[in-house]
Amino acid sequence: MSETKCTTCNDKDTGRCNTEQCTGSPVLPQNDASDIKQVVAVMSGKGGVGKSSVSALLAIALARRGYKVGILDADITGPSIPKLFGLVDRPEQFNNYILPVKTSLGIQVMSLNLFLPQEDDPVIWRGPILSSAVKQFWTDVAWGKLDYLIVDMPPGTGDVPLTVMQSLPLNGLVVVSSPQDLAMMVVGKTIKMARQACIPILGLVENMSYITCPHCGEKIQPFGHGSVKEAASKKGLPLLAVLPVDPELAKLADAGRIEDYEETSLRNIEPLVEVVEKGYNRKVEGCENCHHQ
Repeated sequence: MSETKCTTCNDKDTGRCNTEQCTGSPVLPQNDASDIKQVVAVMSGKGGVGKSSVSALLAIALARRGYKVGILDADITGPSIPKLFGLVDRPEQFNNYILPVKTSLGIQVMSLNLFLPQEDDPVIWRGPILSSAVKQFWTDVAWGKLDYLIVDMPPGTGDVPLTVMQSLPLNGLVVVSSPQDLAMMVVGKTIKMARQACIPILGLVENMSYITCPHCGEKIQPFGHGSVKEAASKKGLPLLAVLPVDPELAKLADAGRIEDYEETSLRNIEPLVEVVEKGYNRKVEGCENCHHQ
């Protein structure tokens, strides 16, 4: 009779359940080659809102503060992390484990794109295989000692996000959206999904909120007045960061040099970094037997 952490039916006192009677999904334990303190997922309701950029910038900001950081690229069919960091080396193997590829700042990265012959080769897999790949990035990768592992999630509420929420010991979730009402409508689905899975939501990030005119300094809102702050308030969540459309960031990302982004430009995400630093093991509203409390 085995016992393990579970995302759905944890005992209120022990945080564990009997897997022979459990109908939920067990949280996978860390392997012998990994010692990860905190796991933070970055998620969006729809694609194209800059979720991977936020994941990368969060990792960079934490690394610059002296933390040991890794990024698990769970967006199997649309991976962006290797391109952002200019990574081309293939992961090596050590004993029975796969070694992540390191960036210039020492951020450890694991992504399916690092295994493909060409970076634009498509991954045409069905849901169960995609989910299995994400699990292997957790169980078969030697992450070593990390203060933070950032999980760059695929958009939506499909198989892979569900697998991450059920199988990885997430300490918190960051939701990224652009200012449009359409994007926020889909974000509502993401928030409900996370709450049903008893995953603590740290807060929301409004990306591509404005453009600063290089001549007069005026802030122009190309997508209209952002509705993320209002939506965050209605959902009882904090708005952690409001990020601009920055041509310099886009240029560096396209060149694989996102780590060269200036320290002053990263100040917009400092509130998000501070929330991650403080820790957030708290009970999820409506989850009586939540192992995050």
